[in-house]
Amino acid sequence: MARAGASPARRADAAVTREVTGIPLQFPQARAWWFWFLAATSLLALYIVSAWVLFVRGVGVWGNNIPVNWGIAISNYIWWIGIGHAGTLISAMLLLLRQTWRNSLNRFAEAMTLFAVVCGGLYPILHLGRPWRFYWITPYPSTMRIWPQFTSPLTWDFFAVLTYLTVSLVFWYIGAIPDFASTRDRASSRPAQVFYGLLALGWRGAARHWARWRQAYRLCAAIAVPLVVSVHSEISLLFAAGPIVGWTSTVFPPYFVLGAAFSGFAVVSMLATTLRHAFGLQNLVTDRHLDMLGRLTLACGMMTAYGYVSEVFASLYSGDPHELQTLHDRLAGPYAWSYWGAVILNFVPLQLLWLGRLRRNPIALFAVSLAVTVGMWLERYMLLFSTLFRDYLVSSWGPYRPSFWEWSLFAGSIGLFLTLFLLFVRMLPMISAFEIKEARFEEREARRG
Repeated sequence: MARAGASPARRADAAVTREVTGIPLQFPQARAWWFWFLAATSLLALYIVSAWVLFVRGVGVWGNNIPVNWGIAISNYIWWIGIGHAGTLISAMLLLLRQTWRNSLNRFAEAMTLFAVVCGGLYPILHLGRPWRFYWITPYPSTMRIWPQFTSPLTWDFFAVLTYLTVSLVFWYIGAIPDFASTRDRASSRPAQVFYGLLALGWRGAARHWARWRQAYRLCAAIAVPLVVSVHSEISLLFAAGPIVGWTSTVFPPYFVLGAAFSGFAVVSMLATTLRHAFGLQNLVTDRHLDMLGRLTLACGMMTAYGYVSEVFASLYSGDPHELQTLHDRLAGPYAWSYWGAVILNFVPLQLLWLGRLRRNPIALFAVSLAVTVGMWLERYMLLFSTLFRDYLVSSWGPYRPSFWEWSLFAGSIGLFLTLFLLFVRMLPMISAFEIKEARFEEREARRG
């Protein structure tokens, strides 16, 4: 606690630490938290039941079959991995660019990345049919000298997702160590002191600690930024590498990366407005932060719109009858509802963010972000099934209808994400207090200079 004679700046810094660490130590919204936690764990129970049915009865309980052998399990995988991209962009890239406004958003955005990648990374394992054999796609030293098929997209997924998850986890944990120490020092109960003390790894704030910390933090940021591009580019190559009409496009890597950032910034915006309202964090997550999130969402959305236009142009320019048929199926065929749903939800409400007062309005920003999140799910759905259901041969045509267990697993994955995020909010500092104080100190020094 700051002394009575301390300067206003030091008292303000102490207030930031007290506010951030006070949320996990003296949780102010216990009743509301329990309500949402019970709802999330109910969906998580549905996830467990759906996975158990899948293990017992096999992937035949899903609706995917020939020719649509990729169901919404794969579209959900792409959707979840995409959501996780914004956390890395906000934290790592803006850290390297020295953008201090990220400090109020990076901690819970990084946590969102971790939980979204977990939700997405489980889908390829569940999709294997024999998920308990997932380690076969790892290059472990087998006594039979059988190595994984490195040209298989499943192997690409394993390396891409595992690398992204590992680097994101290390980056998040290193960045949170000073705040774990602050929470440890303010904890009054012995279990809390031990818990946060173990997480703090003996941090005492010595000059040597800070020097090593800055080196490790920036090194992880430099490693994480290329992964944003490489991971979703790899996912796009799962499509572009196959001889499927509508997928063999060179625009896919940037199209997928921008679409991932688009959906990710939308989810970060929803989380920011929700946490800001629930915990009264208007002095930390300010109108400027909402404005910047709105700008980033708008920019990524307009670049994603270019990908839509490019796809249509490429199909028309090619003149290939199969490409034109796929384009017709998207615009006016059986999956036109998903195409136009994606276009309308992604780009019509998005135009509201051209207005600064709506970007800074939490309700408007939340509504636009929710529309974008749903629209990007529809875009993944459309991209998969409008191409797979109609192959080159008429004998390979066939519709796709997701089964109940596919929908239940998807709903359960949302419960898994919410459960993990609610536990994070309840137990750990959700905002980087020390980085906010550091940015304020630098601003004061700049004004003095």
